Amino acid sequence: MTTIGILVGGGPAPGINGVIGAAAILGRRRGARVLGLLEGFRWLMEGRTDKVVELQIGTVSRIHLLGGSILQTSRANPTRRPEDLERVAASLRELGVDHLLTIGGDDTCTSAMKVAEAAGSGLGVAHVPKTIDNDLPLPEGIPTFGFETARATAAEIVSNLMEDARTTHRWYIGVVMGRTAGHLALGTAKSAGATVAIVSEEFPEGPIRLADVVSRVEAAIVKRLAFGRPHGVAILAEGIGERLHPDDLAAVPELPRDDHGHVRLAELPLGKLVVDGVRRGLAELGLSMTMVAKDIGYELRSVAPNAFDAEYTRDLGAGAVRCLLAGLQSVMITREGNGIQPIPLSEVLDPTTGRARVRMLDVASPSFALARSLQVRLERGDFEDPRMSQLLEEQTGRSAAELQARWSGALDPTT
Repeated sequence: MTTIGILVGGGPAPGINGVIGAAAILGRRRGARVLGLLEGFRWLMEGRTDKVVELQIGTVSRIHLLGGSILQTSRANPTRRPEDLERVAASLRELGVDHLLTIGGDDTCTSAMKVAEAAGSGLGVAHVPKTIDNDLPLPEGIPTFGFETARATAAEIVSNLMEDARTTHRWYIGVVMGRTAGHLALGTAKSAGATVAIVSEEFPEGPIRLADVVSRVEAAIVKRLAFGRPHGVAILAEGIGERLHPDDLAAVPELPRDDHGHVRLAELPLGKLVVDGVRRGLAELGLSMTMVAKDIGYELRSVAPNAFDAEYTRDLGAGAVRCLLAGLQSVMITREGNGIQPIPLSEVLDPTTGRARVRMLDVASPSFALARSLQVRLERGDFEDPRMSQLLEEQTGRSAAELQARWSGALDPTT
């Protein structure tokens, strides 16, 4: 009997249950047995085949409206040791699973590819890309599921912070989740109209110095003060932390890493580090500002999906089952135009790293330029404007030449 196994890896994202529900419904209607494999690869890696649930239409028909994951999730990585990978393949064979649907981000995608190789031709694997970071290599303009719900939720939070900042004359330094790419941070800032958004992609290649991040925020605050507005919200992309220079991380207690080797960015107090640096910089200029660091991330991951993601994920779940039952193997499932588009997992692989490619923000795009033009950033042209230069000098007690030298690395080209 055809058996479809479904598992979820990585962090939660709005819409996971939509994929599970639609896949189970269509699988059952096509006569397949559908098994939910609990906690990702965790138990399969231990050779446990009792941590499964059989999914029936009656129990999954409305779960697409729920946040979280009825199958839970984990970051267990079966690719670290050959024996773990072998146990996963053996466990799937013992369960009779001949079609595997994985739901997850780049790490789960990489694991799915390795499992497909280890299991051989007897196992068809379809991966549904899931991440609020929007950083998987889908066709241009196609978001990963969960991103739109997370952006809407984060934008509401930041809008509230903007109003609180205006009411109380303070600044919030918000760090928005996104392990590598800045899609969610920039999308949140654009939607909420945040004062400024800083993402890792805007810096040159190589390690990012904390002082350069601090300088950008400090310059934006002073420019805002020059306009008579002692308040605002600066959004930082969490991925900046992954690229911080080792010398800047040396002052932070040893940071734990997850099973895939990534620094647990939630343990890095990026917002506080920037707040402390900006406070010191403003004090040098004779200025004082109430600032609060705010992490925005975990509260986005398990909310109920909005209408876009609820519809999108049901298409992905049903599309994945159609592709598997049609005999496709080792594919990533996405939606393009009006149809489902399977992409060979081999095309998702970065040949230099052996891992799934990461989709970064295109900082050379017109969209990014427009986003920057609506932010409050100190521009080179500000020092060519006599009135603006005068306001900055009055605000800080420093000459325009001193200020230009101080913030030389933070200055935007005039937009």
